[in-house]
Amino acid sequence: MDYNLMREFADSWGLVAMALFFVGATAFALRPGSRKLADEAARIPLEDE
Repeated sequence: MDYNLMREFADSWGLVAMALFFVGATAFALRPGSRKLADEAARIPLEDE
């Protein structure tokens, strides 16, 4: 692949892919019912073994 071809791809489809990933990750984190899982994950470092 040529540098200019890779740059054109990153400028167009790469940006779209990153935006879709960001929207998906945000929707996953803010979905209903995720608060309980997030609270459990936040307590993991504080638990004794």
